[in-house]
Amino acid sequence: MRTLTLIKLLCFVITNCSIAQTIRYSASLPYIRLAAYSIKQNDPLSFTGNQAALAREKQPSISLFGENRFLLAANRYYNFATILPTQLGNIGVQFNYAGFKNFNENNIGLAYAKTLGSKIDLGVQFNYYSYHIPFYGAASSVNFDLGIILHFTDQLNGGIHIYNPFSTKLRKQATEKMASLYAFGLGYDASENFFISTEIIKEEDLSVNVVAGVQYQFANQFFLRTGFLSESSTVFGGIGAGWKKMRVDITASYHPQLGFSPGILFISYLGNKK
Repeated sequence: MRTLTLIKLLCFVITNCSIAQTIRYSASLPYIRLAAYSIKQNDPLSFTGNQAALAREKQPSISLFGENRFLLAANRYYNFATILPTQLGNIGVQFNYAGFKNFNENNIGLAYAKTLGSKIDLGVQFNYYSYHIPFYGAASSVNFDLGIILHFTDQLNGGIHIYNPFSTKLRKQATEKMASLYAFGLGYDASENFFISTEIIKEEDLSVNVVAGVQYQFANQFFLRTGFLSESSTVFGGIGAGWKKMRVDITASYHPQLGFSPGILFISYLGNKK
């Protein structure tokens, strides 16, 4: 069992060695950002995929997502986010943690978004990213995200998300740097209960990745969300249940080489949910 665990961990490291910020790519992370380009199904974690999605939130909330990547304790991932709507625009804060005591990554992000008329939403997020490896040291970087969402019709929405366009360095006197990322997304609200979303992602030095998914709300309190990532042939999905001011999702994803990654998402609305 220990040998199998070490092999899985080694495969994970090799798979991600060229990704400067692996904390952004939890196996199920597309699950929590899938509704960024939906008006009818937008939720408090949508801004993690495009900060402009924050502009349409109506009430304060807190959310917590946890994932046991590939069933390895050393690969656990956590995301905490909170939203505060104001008359001058909406504010969002998120904290990400991935890893264990011998290697861990952390990211703190402060986001702001505002509607610019009925057709355009604009958002920005400033991040402080760091990692720590005992006996090796630590490194950090300050960077930003920029997001814009266009509402072409009442049903069709599209947008652009840019992360770290200047490829900021992690160490002042080293070549190690954060990768830049550019994404274009489209979302179609086919009805009040069903939407389709797709996103084309290009990260520096990596192949183009396509993320696509759907959500169907089959009852007032229950919905199903599923999708895939083309880059790794990973499929993900989950089922959510909401009541009063709370929502709980059970998620899972499957990577062909590394296996399953179960997760759980909790959302609590602090105001009157609309």
